[in-house]
Amino acid sequence: MTNIEKYINVFIEVFNVKDEEVKELAYQSIPSWDSVGHMTLIAGLEDAFDIMMDTDDIIDFSSFDKGKEIMRKYDVEIE
Repeated sequence: MTNIEKYINVFIEVFNVKDEEVKELAYQSIPSWDSVGHMTLIAGLEDAFDIMMDTDDIIDFSSFDKGKEIMRKYDVEIE
């Protein structure tokens, strides 16, 4: 499985959305991406990529696209 596939799968599993909806997601753009959903997403990504995000990065992780940028800081290339 590629990094982009793993990344997308975490969003799908955490937020129970369809593949085609994932790329448009942003914090609070759907009811399930609230503060609890946000921490579940972060935990899922940390597990999937075996990383530990800094608090500032967790706070800044505000959308699917912003998340790809943040993941690069942890040597995880998405796409």
